[in-house]
Amino acid sequence: MKYTTLPNTDIKTSKICLGTMTWGNQNTEAEGHEQMDYALEQGVNFFDTAELYSVPATAETYGATEKIIGTWFKKTGNRDKVVLASKIAGAGDYTAHIRKDGFSKRALTEAIENSLTRLQTDYIDLYQLHWPERGVNCFGTRDYPYKTSTKEAENHLEILETLQDFIKQGKIKHIGLSNETPWGTMKYLQTAKEHNLPRMVTIQNSYSLIHRAYEYGMSEVSMRENVGLLAYSPLAQGVLSGKYLNGKLPEGARGTLFPNFIARYKTPGAEKAVLEYQKIAAKYGMTLSELSLAFVNQLPFVTSNIIGATKMSQLKENINSINIDLSDEIIAEINAVHTLIPNPAP
Repeated sequence: MKYTTLPNTDIKTSKICLGTMTWGNQNTEAEGHEQMDYALEQGVNFFDTAELYSVPATAETYGATEKIIGTWFKKTGNRDKVVLASKIAGAGDYTAHIRKDGFSKRALTEAIENSLTRLQTDYIDLYQLHWPERGVNCFGTRDYPYKTSTKEAENHLEILETLQDFIKQGKIKHIGLSNETPWGTMKYLQTAKEHNLPRMVTIQNSYSLIHRAYEYGMSEVSMRENVGLLAYSPLAQGVLSGKYLNGKLPEGARGTLFPNFIARYKTPGAEKAVLEYQKIAAKYGMTLSELSLAFVNQLPFVTSNIIGATKMSQLKENINSINIDLSDEIIAEINAVHTLIPNPAP
């Protein structure tokens, strides 16, 4: 395994992060425990979850993933071996069954306390805001939704002051963003600096070979402000494994069970790009998944690459990507495809 640190901290984290959002829906508690056992054995010490998980989110499965992690901590006593990240869900119709007051002090207090209870731990190493309260272009929205984005921006000062209180209490150690924009990220950083408050150390946004929009502005923020990217959906919900090519819908696969989740990654341009990346992978003797993940692993603005799996075979293949170093020649071939078919998936 390769390691780095969370920016502006002394917390050592693996370059591969174990994503958990299928546990409690597609995966059982026993399967989640098995994945955590294996990941830790392979040197993966960074786990990411959220109060919302498992996904698709329902009132019945809300918090299920955190509970599975909590029972594993209790069973194994491995809490001190793991850097644990979780999130508070943003406001919206999708989360109306949780709460409706966004990132208010009351909401943050409720979310953090409930997550700690489910996780059976006294602290969370990295606590993140899952998505902004205002309208932004994420989750498949390619362009800024200026016609419908009428909500005022978050109260950045109140949010940071509330999070600082929890840091002082020892219940969270550091804070981060998710699904944020350059403006939103800089606003949090500026507010923190002006008021001597904790700064955001990471941002969890989507990034993959067919969705490299993070490089339009956010990558510069990451590198110049030292806010590391935690890249999620690096396999584009499994599309970059190649298993959905030519109209295939494998039994039990996420895209088969929940087609809406992969629709954004199955555009005609995306399929053409995936076919080209598959050729590059075959040429150099690796799987398409390994090529896709290895590309993300080597990016200078990436702190950790969040992989997820429903099967142990997938988990092993994904973690193995850390052992693959892409040559300049391979990266040049990848970028040539990107030049011809740039960001085909929003």
